[in-house]
Formats: sequence, C-alpha cells, structure tokens
Amino acid sequence: MEILTQVSMALQEGDDQQVSTLINTLLEEGVKPEKIIDKGLIAGMDIIGIKFKAHEIFLPDVLLAAKAMEIGMEKLKPLLSLSSTTVIGKIVLGTVHGDLHDIGKNLVAIMLKGAGFEVIDLGKNVEPKYFVETALKAQADIIGLSTLLTTTMPVMKNVVDLLRKSDSSRNVKVIIGGAPTSKEFALDIGADAYAFDAVSAVDRIKILALS
Repeated sequence: MEILTQVSMALQEGDDQQVSTLINTLLEEGVKPEKIIDKGLIAGMDIIGIKFKAHEIFLPDVLLAAKAMEIGMEKLKPLLSLSSTTVIGKIVLGTVHGDLHDIGKNLVAIMLKGAGFEVIDLGKNVEPKYFVETALKAQADIIGLSTLLTTTMPVMKNVVDLLRKSDSSRNVKVIIGGAPTSKEFALDIGADAYAFDAVSAVDRIKILALS
C-alpha cells in the first residue's frame, strides 16, 4: 500500500503517532509537504467528512481524526514553501461572549487549517467588539461565530450589527453555528451562512471565501 494512502487511513483511525511516523518516512523519501497534506491528510479528512455525514462514524471519531490531522499539520507547516501554498481565505473564529464551550469550534479550526485557510482563533467567551476589531485589523474575509447556549444567541446578532455599522467592513462575511442555531436564525440576524456541524462549516466557508 502506498504510504500516502497509509497516512490517510491512519488519520481516519485517529492514530496520530502512526501519522507522524509515516510523515517522517515520506519526508525522508523526499516527498513534498504539500503532497503529503493533499494526498494524505486532506484526503483522509475528506473521507471522515463523508462518513460523518452518512452517520457511519460519530463525533469522537471525528475529533480523533482531527487531532491526528493537527499533529500532521504542525509537523509539515514549517516546511511549506510560501510560493506553493495557496491560502483560500482568512477567517476569525471564536465562541461568543457568555459561552465557554469550544470543542466544536476547535474542530472547525483544525479542519479549516487543513483545507487551506488562515485561521485566527480567538478562543471562547469572545466579546462582539473583539471579533469585529480583529477581523478588520487582519483584513479577514469571514467571521465564524459559535455557541452552544441559547442564552448567548443574541450576542451573534450583536456581532453582525457591529460589523455592518463599520465603514471599513468591506465584504466581511459572517457564518454561525452551534446546537441552538439554525438557518432561519442566521437569516434573521443578517448572517451570511449557517453550518450544522464542522464538515458543513468547512463546505460553506469555502463557498463564502470564493463568492
């Protein structure tokens, strides 16, 4: 079996040690980091996404695979050549003020990095003003808002409203996600998109970045 395929399979199994070992082998053989990411790590996460959508695997499996991908990316990122690395877009990501839950947000961040995005992760319990200020200062394309608590949903609207009031907001898009949110709520508050899980978040963010 080709080693790149083994990387994909090890990632799907959440075996981060095997992923790291296989990457070392590939690097010693002169395989370019970009190819390892594309044909090994991203290929593996693509399959994880398909299986998760089909309910063949569950969130713990996705988290293990995402951890393996993050470790692989940390090993390869310093070796990437800027000229050959295409950044799809830049996103500011965080869990809104009043909410300390970040598992879903962290998963989205990892998967976005693997998909070619520059991610500015603000963490959890983030004030609306900080989302907007960071996005404008970094010239980000997208703001991603996460919450798990119904009581903090109004904070998402605060972020959107604050962003739209800024003359320098350019065409910054906003995507929301989290258990209590919905497509209808996204429309109500003026957000540009809604994602029901990490896999759909990456798909929708790609569309936003290219629109």
